[in-house]
Amino acid sequence: MKISLIILGLIILAIIVFLGYRFLTVKKQNTKLNAERFDRVKELYNKLKSGQEISENDVLPFAKNVLTRQHAFQLLTDHNKTKLFPKEYHNLISGAESSLANWLEFPTELGACPDEIEHIKRVTFDFDGQNNLVHYEVFKYRVYEPHWAAKEGWSLGVVGPYFDDSKPYDFPHSTFSRIGSTLDKISPDEEAKWVHENISMRQ
Repeated sequence: MKISLIILGLIILAIIVFLGYRFLTVKKQNTKLNAERFDRVKELYNKLKSGQEISENDVLPFAKNVLTRQHAFQLLTDHNKTKLFPKEYHNLISGAESSLANWLEFPTELGACPDEIEHIKRVTFDFDGQNNLVHYEVFKYRVYEPHWAAKEGWSLGVVGPYFDDSKPYDFPHSTFSRIGSTLDKISPDEEAKWVHENISMRQ
């Protein structure tokens, strides 16, 4: 009995140590990632902060890059200069794509920006039976070798919920991807339904 309690105690201690290590590691990785994200838009930030005149051409490289698009729009919003954001990227699909890429980059998720990402379709649900509609944008993405997820091929990512009056860079609270939920295993509609029922409706 005493030995069993000691073994149980050691197992619990090992779990606690592992969880503590994991928490500190992820926190350190997130801090590093946030610093990298700031560095990517630092040039635009400095120009806006110092009051320099900027044009749409100055913003275009940040809008083109899926990892800086969302942050660039937020910086322009903070300085009341969203009119400088290139029109070809001022749409819901571009905003959703950037949200998914940034979410996937977290170390607890894919840990990288996809090498390829493509919008597949919008999936819509009547969430309360009163014809109040919510929309989800579904993407497929993949990474190349040597990333560990390269073998999965095209995985699905879902971004939403959006509503009929949502703006392009509104924050989507249910951006999610079950890495391994690939196109050959599940349809875009089924994956959007899973996110709607298991993420959105449980918040």
